[in-house]
Amino acid sequence: MKKGPDYILIAIALVIVLLGLFVLAGVSALESQELTGHPYYFFLQQVLLGFLPGIVLAFAIYKTPLSFIKKWSPLFLGITTVLLLMVFIPYFGEGSRGAIRWVELGPLSFQPSEILKLTFIIYLASWLSTRTAEKGSKKSAKNTLIPFFAISAIVGGMLIMQPDISTLGVIFISAMIMYFVANTPLWHMLTLLGAGATLLFVLVKIEPYRLRRIKAMLNPDLDSLDLTYQIKQALIAVGSGGLIGSGFGMSYQKFGFLPFCTTDSIFAIFAEETGFIGSVILVALFLLLFWRGFVIAKNSKDQFTRIVVIGITSWFFVQAFINMGSMVGLVPLTGIPLPLISYGKSHIIAELAALGLLLNASKQNEKKV
Repeated sequence: MKKGPDYILIAIALVIVLLGLFVLAGVSALESQELTGHPYYFFLQQVLLGFLPGIVLAFAIYKTPLSFIKKWSPLFLGITTVLLLMVFIPYFGEGSRGAIRWVELGPLSFQPSEILKLTFIIYLASWLSTRTAEKGSKKSAKNTLIPFFAISAIVGGMLIMQPDISTLGVIFISAMIMYFVANTPLWHMLTLLGAGATLLFVLVKIEPYRLRRIKAMLNPDLDSLDLTYQIKQALIAVGSGGLIGSGFGMSYQKFGFLPFCTTDSIFAIFAEETGFIGSVILVALFLLLFWRGFVIAKNSKDQFTRIVVIGITSWFFVQAFINMGSMVGLVPLTGIPLPLISYGKSHIIAELAALGLLLNASKQNEKKV
């Protein structure tokens, strides 16, 4: 008898996607009209060049044996590393908002760091499952912790040079969670936490704007016309939604008040249009997605599947928390998209591919919950 995928996970992801498309259709209309003359240009771009290729890739990954994905994980990460290096090559790298994070290949433009989130998780799951398969020396610092530092340093160095610290944060937190569930010694985790805290301190110290973002989070009224403008406008958007919101497409803050409405700040617009009830529903959906990932991991037959599922689930959860948290002042503002909702073709394709891998893992489980 053929085993099916986790239909609850499919339903959760579908609802999140539909909610995102509804809010994106309204919030992108004005910007699309001004830049292209077509009110649904960005919406159609998201659907035709983001969701459709992502769904095709997700289906292909769903049908691919997990053993094949594990075997070729070094190649996937290697290709992604080449794409990351192309960001720094003239005529290929494309900059925006003070960072060089995109690669242009003719008419095609994409962000390799979004692909990295998936390929690094797959590679790390394969590597950890091999290194921790045996007891004793295989879990020593020489065989696990030091190589983990080396791998993370290479990936982290390329992201810091772009710079893309928010992506580095998501990848590093997800990687630490994966390292922890691989049954490594506790002192390894404490070492990683110390290294992460030290790196964060250094990154904040060398770039004053990062410290300013922390100050803006702690005191939104500090300089509401400059330093804290975005967080102030985001809080106004969230607060104006009230209990039930203004309705889809009826946001007031999108009319030139709140920056980056289609990307970084889309949750604030969503909260304005759907209110407290809609915001709670969206948060609950991401929590349910995390729960389904945990169930799939718990029932997985092998170490690789368990670790890769935990890694993908952590990625979605951490990224959603950072994006939504930044809009309500819980974390500093970052340029990180809200999974499955924010405008951006690269991250949508990568996230749908990751969902395909989760569904692939779920159909391997004998026990369905």
